[in-house]
Amino acid sequence: MTKPILVVEDDPMIARLLKDYLVADGFTPAWLKRGDEVSDWLDRNPAELMLLDLTVPGRTGMDICREIRSQSSLPIIIMSGRTDELDRLLGLELGADDYICKPFSPREVVARIRTVLRR
Repeated sequence: MTKPILVVEDDPMIARLLKDYLVADGFTPAWLKRGDEVSDWLDRNPAELMLLDLTVPGRTGMDICREIRSQSSLPIIIMSGRTDELDRLLGLELGADDYICKPFSPREVVARIRTVLRR
């Protein structure tokens, strides 16, 4: 059985690239472009992990991370162009399991997903 991964990313090229690598590695990705769709989607669908961009329309990734962490232990990996140390620390303090700065290697993202899911 494949593991469902929720990708929350507003850039279609990045989302498509991630989806292709996830499928090739045996995962079942789902893609949302908007942050305000995440809670409803998670209420209706199982996910093993969420890849979360911080700057999606509708709701900030930080708000999403904070809400999910207050209700669930769903693993969250933040992917962001915000490379400032303060942003990375804040993301981890809010409960993210990992923080990946853009641009990133899709292979590294898959490796980090596998690492987080092994825990």
